[in-house]
Amino acid sequence: MEIQKLLEASTRRHSHLCPRQILGVRIGLAGLAVLGLTLDDVARKQILVISETDGCFIDGVIAATNCEFGHRTLRVEDYGKIAATFINIRSERAVRIAPALDVRQKAFAYAPAEPRRYFAQMQAYQVMPDDELLTVQKVILNQPVSQIVSRPGRRVNCDQCGEEIINEREIKRGKLTLCRACAGDAYFQIANMEVAMPLFPGSAQG
Repeated sequence: MEIQKLLEASTRRHSHLCPRQILGVRIGLAGLAVLGLTLDDVARKQILVISETDGCFIDGVIAATNCEFGHRTLRVEDYGKIAATFINIRSERAVRIAPALDVRQKAFAYAPAEPRRYFAQMQAYQVMPDDELLTVQKVILNQPVSQIVSRPGRRVNCDQCGEEIINEREIKRGKLTLCRACAGDAYFQIANMEVAMPLFPGSAQG
């Protein structure tokens, strides 16, 4: 597919086009190409993409690859980096692709008539050759793909909070089965309900 059509698809998702979306599209296309995968392979869930940030960049990746959170072919490990790792589920081959470190400086050579950095990047990232725009690293995953993807039909209850845990994300502590929060890996703390705002404003108060 022509890159312009992919950029249009990304723009529809994001309401505007920016350099990070263009990088997302270029990185998405490169990831499929390096692994020798097609959109048919994506539809068969033979790929997993792990993005290292959210926002504009990931909209470009989605436009280029058709990977989606709802299909469990895309996830975010938020390192705050414009980069993504592409994993072939069958072979477990994985490559991490990121912009070249000097890509912003190179942009002016591909947009010599544009003195503004942002707009030079907008132009250059669309036409710059892959080997100048991107770096590709073969990586070894710290977990087997089967553990990362997991089995979606699995369900257990946390022995401490009682909430259901899906996708084999439970943690074993001795004889206990715990969710990540109860195992000490929470991203939140429960607020003191005595001083918390009403959960449902406008509802009847007891």
